[in-house]
Amino acid sequence: MTIATNDADFLKTQVDRNFLRMRLVSFGLPALVLAYLTYIFFAFDIPGLAKRFEVDNARALVADSYSYKTHITRDNRSGEISAAIEGERKGTYPDGTGPEWVTMGDVETVIDLGDGHVVTYGADNFVSYDVPGYGLITAQPTRAKGVQAELPTDEVPVWINASKNRMAITTDAGRLTITRNRTEVFRYFTGWELFFFTLDSPYSGLGIGEVMSRALGGEHAQIWQDFWTNKMWRHQDVAWALFETILMAFLGTMGAAMVALPLAFLAAKNFSPLMVIRQVTRRFFDFFRGVDALIWTIILARAFGPGPLTGALAILITDTGSFGKMFSEALENVDKKQIEGIQSTGAKPLQRYRFGVIPQITPILLSQILYYLESNTRSATIIGAITGGGIGLMLTQAMITQKDWEEVTYYIVLIILMVMMMDWFSGWLRRKLIAGDESGH
Repeated sequence: MTIATNDADFLKTQVDRNFLRMRLVSFGLPALVLAYLTYIFFAFDIPGLAKRFEVDNARALVADSYSYKTHITRDNRSGEISAAIEGERKGTYPDGTGPEWVTMGDVETVIDLGDGHVVTYGADNFVSYDVPGYGLITAQPTRAKGVQAELPTDEVPVWINASKNRMAITTDAGRLTITRNRTEVFRYFTGWELFFFTLDSPYSGLGIGEVMSRALGGEHAQIWQDFWTNKMWRHQDVAWALFETILMAFLGTMGAAMVALPLAFLAAKNFSPLMVIRQVTRRFFDFFRGVDALIWTIILARAFGPGPLTGALAILITDTGSFGKMFSEALENVDKKQIEGIQSTGAKPLQRYRFGVIPQITPILLSQILYYLESNTRSATIIGAITGGGIGLMLTQAMITQKDWEEVTYYIVLIILMVMMMDWFSGWLRRKLIAGDESGH
């Protein structure tokens, strides 16, 4: 009876301890997560991030990604007026000409922004902006007194930013900026202007039907040449950059696989009896994959200079460590009976590896190599921005300029399509090779 009572007390104590442990875990783990999130909230200054967020800048960035703007600029020092798409020389209208909504005269230039919004460049650097529902805004920029502006009301609206040296008026129709040296109007339009042909091309402004008609009439070579060598969108350079990016990923991945496979035999326990060799080889793999590819990129760029080959070497070094670890683990799990069967025929060691080992690990190797090839296509974009090659460099250059965000969107779309294509290709190749290997073909 005493023993039974002691057992019951012991079991009750154990149950109470288990319930207490479960209660601590149930409440302690959420409390720990909450404490961590609280730390992140203050350590990363999330409240400050909300304060620094500017809706107008975000709206302008989004608008720039799917639209373009035409600049009508007057040099207040010389009085010259120019019209250019995106403000680039490659998109500049010939002297004395502009879009149809701009009327250039000897004394006045009238810019009709639509919906009643009219900007007028007058003599002696005078400028006016007639804003429907608000009134006529006038300004006279001078070298000595700055921008002298007159508003129809005493209160300055939020969409007007005025100071002594600069005035900016932003409406839904466009934007007018006035400084001592320059007066400029920006007008946005949806789309990617001059994507196919620049202004100096005879096919600029033609409809698709007219272009197709001329192509069928024997001008297809010239049409393709004008599109392919577009100076603003640089389709030829973009295509080559995409090829460089894919080539960088391919050379790095396949080179790493060829280097890692023989080294993996030295790291596998069942193929390398000497522990010293195994440990040295494994630490070799750890060292290579323990340093990120971006770090290797910077090191190699300093040693060999920028270029796509440097990026391919960075991928090769990093993936050699990853492949070596995965290949050696696959080798340690091969079926010894197949090797023994090949050995019983009198096969030499190389023949045993070729016919007894490689067929067993081929599906695993192919699957891993193709997955890394797909992944490295994305990595090569970032690596190319550092080494100076591929689409990554063009993307970085477009982002650094802080303008022409439609080009950034264009490059991002191409990168996504490239990754999708590589995903489809690797999946198709994986099914063909692995299925063919398993069926004995």
